[in-house]
Amino acid sequence: PRNITSPGQLRNLTAALQSLNADTLPIAIDQEGGVVNRLKQNYGFPPTVSAQYLGDLNDPDIASYWAAHTGLQLDSMGINVNFAPVVDLNINTACPVIGFYNRSFSADPVIVTTHAGIFINEHHNRGILCAIKHFPGHGSSTVDSHFGFTDITATWQYNELQPYLNLISAGLPDLIMTSHIFHSSLDPEYPATLSYNIITNMLRKSMNWNGVVISDDMQMGAITNHFGFAAAIEKAINAGVDILIFSNNSPNGYNSDIAAEAIAIIKNSVRSGIIPASRIKESYERILKLKNKIH
Repeated sequence: PRNITSPGQLRNLTAALQSLNADTLPIAIDQEGGVVNRLKQNYGFPPTVSAQYLGDLNDPDIASYWAAHTGLQLDSMGINVNFAPVVDLNINTACPVIGFYNRSFSADPVIVTTHAGIFINEHHNRGILCAIKHFPGHGSSTVDSHFGFTDITATWQYNELQPYLNLISAGLPDLIMTSHIFHSSLDPEYPATLSYNIITNMLRKSMNWNGVVISDDMQMGAITNHFGFAAAIEKAINAGVDILIFSNNSPNGYNSDIAAEAIAIIKNSVRSGIIPASRIKESYERILKLKNKIH
């Protein structure tokens, strides 16, 4: 409600934001369809369908129709980045953050890859970039990382990486979003967003992802309940994350200074040597490449 109340209002907002920037500003949204749908019907937007609905039908023509529908809607609103599609496997259908909300196409990595590819291609046809999520896989979890520590050590399966491998190999993703899950065999100390081993060693080096890595919301309980604001920022950047999300929807209320506070922490961390300046340069160059893809 703070940002979206009607189609006309949203068009004015995105146009105003773009008018302040010399180059094209990435303006992003979570518009998966189904429950995770920011352009709601009661705000005057058309209906959507969930990923599970499309995966269950498993009809490429229907999937293309709905993906094109979403891409056209975003383009008409001046939005150029979609934090979708979800490529988590529907391993635990009762997963309180994925399966319960019908956010996964399927438990089958082939079906997930196929539908994610259709979704991304239809968005690209309309100039919308896509972020696949939530690396390295949130679909087997039994708890919701929005609210606290989420350990998937006993439930995670290696084939949860398959959609990422397939889509990276096809050159389709524009960004990859991390999850805040914890897997002791992948990193015995840190959740994925803060893990050098998961982000840099696994995703970048082993899986050959050279593009932008974006965090999930840094104000989710899996991070804030266990790490301080500054420590979480420092660890995420050093792990290999390029863009940090702060949703500003936390139970503690809206903080109009959160961007300035995060920037100050990053500057101080670079000055003190906690974050190497080379890490900032790497992310800067990746983000410039991403922005150059926006038309």
